[in-house]
Amino acid sequence: MLKFKINKKFVGKDCKTYFIADIAANHDGSLNKAKELIHMSAEAGADAAKFQNFYADTIVSDYGFKILGSKLSHQSNWKKSVYQVYKDAEVPLYWTEELKKTCDKYRIDYFTAPYDPDGPKKINKHVCAWKIGSGDITWHEHILNIAKLKKPIIIATGASNINEVGSIYNKVRKINKKIVLMQCNTNYTAKKDNFNFINLNVLKSYKKLFPNVILGLSDHTLGYETVLGSITLGARIIEKHFTDNNYRSGPDHKFSMNPKTWREMIDASRNLENSLRTNVKKIENNEKETFILQRRAYRYKKNFKKGEFVKYKDIIPLRPCPRNSIEIYDIDKFFNRKLKRNVKFHENLKWSDFEKKK
Repeated sequence: MLKFKINKKFVGKDCKTYFIADIAANHDGSLNKAKELIHMSAEAGADAAKFQNFYADTIVSDYGFKILGSKLSHQSNWKKSVYQVYKDAEVPLYWTEELKKTCDKYRIDYFTAPYDPDGPKKINKHVCAWKIGSGDITWHEHILNIAKLKKPIIIATGASNINEVGSIYNKVRKINKKIVLMQCNTNYTAKKDNFNFINLNVLKSYKKLFPNVILGLSDHTLGYETVLGSITLGARIIEKHFTDNNYRSGPDHKFSMNPKTWREMIDASRNLENSLRTNVKKIENNEKETFILQRRAYRYKKNFKKGEFVKYKDIIPLRPCPRNSIEIYDIDKFFNRKLKRNVKFHENLKWSDFEKKK
């Protein structure tokens, strides 16, 4: 299963890279803002706008985080409690139909990462694929319930080991073969040294261990260098967060792409895809003139008359190399042959210059 459809677009090995704009919490609690971001991401070249359906009460424990004490990692800069940040970032299920209509309007796919256990069946008719966030990779019951809906399932694998990835892959594959495995690192601090931990070469391991999946990258580093690297290694589905302004207040704005940088990423990726092309080594169409200009042909150092023999000391390898030239690696084959015509200084040697050996 190296190719399948997400909505109307094929994704897979020989397809253009499919880009998912993760709106996530960047709607700032506003349905209108969410719709604006759909429009902006479509204009910037995204193939899909993805949301995260959850209710704070069914994804985090206010008590649990308070008992945990000091906030960790990216949460350390949050001014509100963890529970309240999630509460503010909720995407209610009743937004779904409006979000889907907006995506249809701008010809972009709509789907979501459902963190609420009751959500998938309620909104299944509106989505064309499902995303599993890295934090839920061990919640097998939830993932398998989603897999049973028989739509493409995109599994992010941040903060997990290969045994955990293999475990859920083997279970999902028994009931749904439309699987994408995304390499991911779940540090959301936007620090530059996060490049040291993204480990794109894991995609090589996935390609070897799970040859029937489509590879992807869910990325939270700044810029898009990792995106280009992952495409080179075979990733064909890319997910990056999307915002209209990186300076807005909220948990995801800082490390998200904006319309300008998203378009730059798309353009750079398309150029990269075009540059990868085939693994067949050949003289390309746009080289059929330059190889004449750059290759050397043996040329006569002086005028010669018909019937003379030409020796090695009488020729010199110089550019250009017309198509009728004797290749310089074949030069030994022309010795001990008579010229059958007069030749001029710096003409290129041609097989037609010489009599055939008897």
